[in-house]
Amino acid sequence: SSGIGLAAIQLGKRLGAEVFATAGSAEKCAACVAFGADRAICYRDEDFVGIVRAEGGADVVLDMVAGDYVRREVECLAEDGRIVIIAVQGGVKSEFNAGLVLRRRLTVTGSTLRARPVAFKGAIAQALRQQVWPQLVAGRVKPVVHAQFAALQAGEGLPSGAARAHALMQSGDHVGKIVLTWGADECA
Repeated sequence: SSGIGLAAIQLGKRLGAEVFATAGSAEKCAACVAFGADRAICYRDEDFVGIVRAEGGADVVLDMVAGDYVRREVECLAEDGRIVIIAVQGGVKSEFNAGLVLRRRLTVTGSTLRARPVAFKGAIAQALRQQVWPQLVAGRVKPVVHAQFAALQAGEGLPSGAARAHALMQSGDHVGKIVLTWGADECA
């Protein structure tokens, strides 16, 4: 139910995929379904491995959690399935059954743009412009903004907008992106 997760759900559906999502509450699962997920599974209440395996397993898992989650993701993959780790919110250490990786010919990979050359980032930007941007412009994929904060704005006894945004992000009590805005008066 993060901004990236909701975008991935919408893009997956536009590409014809059956999309399963996991989230930590019934409200977040409902948001995932509202944005196109065929099934949203509350990982606190349901066994997502059993549910996904009963449907034949996942071909691709987009993982923003890592940590202990990887073990269960490996278990729910279909043969020749793959996991792409793009964040490590649950920690950097994972234990999983390497025998399953071998028997099912699974791929576990990761991706980040931070250390990539500018030319590589430019090629990705160009591909996004050609393949994803038209979906956004046409309104077929919609960014989800939960809240906006003026970055430097602070009120009487209130922390800055950046601090309030960070507190909201840490609380996990949001669906979609949290955006910081920078007005001309804030940049002076």
